[in-house]
Amino acid sequence: MAKDYFQRRLDDKRRLTIPSELREEFASGVVVTPGFGKYLHLYSVEVWNHIVEPALRGDILDESVGDKNVKLRMGKIESNLDLKQGRFTLENNLLEYAGISKEVVAVRTGQYWRIIAAEYATT
Repeated sequence: MAKDYFQRRLDDKRRLTIPSELREEFASGVVVTPGFGKYLHLYSVEVWNHIVEPALRGDILDESVGDKNVKLRMGKIESNLDLKQGRFTLENNLLEYAGISKEVVAVRTGQYWRIIAAEYATT
């Protein structure tokens, strides 16, 4: 059964460690964007390039497509995952946006993950 939830503590360098059983999913790299609420989106580079990017192209005159582009691209980071230790660094602007200090909860939401400050996560 695939893992669809994990909780972690960021290290002092703002690095998030992905559980070992999920690292292969992010072998192509990670993309982190602001979410549509007080959370972050975590995508594999493969999902970003093959699913999100085509969806963001949309109709050039469609304001909702423009709004989604602005939301997901402002503050977006792309990084390689250290496959041995399974870590990547979250930028301060993203942590501030989501209200994350140390503890995070990550939940699979289809083909991407939501990263939520542990104190905002509800069960």
